[in-house]
Amino acid sequence: MKQKIEIIFEDNDIVVVDKPANVLTIPDRHRPDKKNVYHFLNNKYGKVFIIHRLDRETSGILCFAKNEMAHKHMSQQFENRTVDKYYYALVEGSVYQKEGEINKPIAKSQAIAGKMVINKRGKESLTLYKVLEHFKNYTLVEANIKTGRTHQVRIHFESIGHPLAIDPMYGRKSAFLLSEIKGKKYNIAKHVEERPLMSRTTLHAKRISFDHPTTLERMTFETDLPKDFNAILKQLRKWGS
Repeated sequence: MKQKIEIIFEDNDIVVVDKPANVLTIPDRHRPDKKNVYHFLNNKYGKVFIIHRLDRETSGILCFAKNEMAHKHMSQQFENRTVDKYYYALVEGSVYQKEGEINKPIAKSQAIAGKMVINKRGKESLTLYKVLEHFKNYTLVEANIKTGRTHQVRIHFESIGHPLAIDPMYGRKSAFLLSEIKGKKYNIAKHVEERPLMSRTTLHAKRISFDHPTTLERMTFETDLPKDFNAILKQLRKWGS
């Protein structure tokens, strides 16, 4: 699994990166020494400003501002919902509706720290989605989140009966094994433990579009799916179609 933070674009106002899975966006409160994008960019450019975040396990596009003016302008775009953020998610089951929306309020769980719940006391949350590819027991979807709530894609799809293929908090599994889709055709030597194809949430921030804070030009950035995500899709196309 790559751990290199790749810079996709940078100018005097913004920097756009491809965040690897299992790298933090901002420093951990208890372990500030853990690798994170914020410290990496601060060391490279001096002070940067956080615009939005990705969960540690989520890979993909992440934007930072280089000055207060750009930060204010970008933050307003996020607040006004003019930023388009597209995620690729592999979910359980067959999502029959080719396109749809999930409009359910999200709140912090009062029972489990760090977990979110669908609850009327929560904040308005809207996810638009379309199906990209069907497999035997899974569906690859593209989700355009119009609000940026914590765990939004994960809990929204769980709420309609299609949790992420890997998601120990909202789904059923913490890893994806090749044996699950090959079944009896899967052979492994005795006493050899099977290594998972992927062992983090099946979620990737694929694409983002926004207006440049100075030129106002509409800009779009996109990242490739990482190796672990591609490995699952390759095997599903071969064995799980």
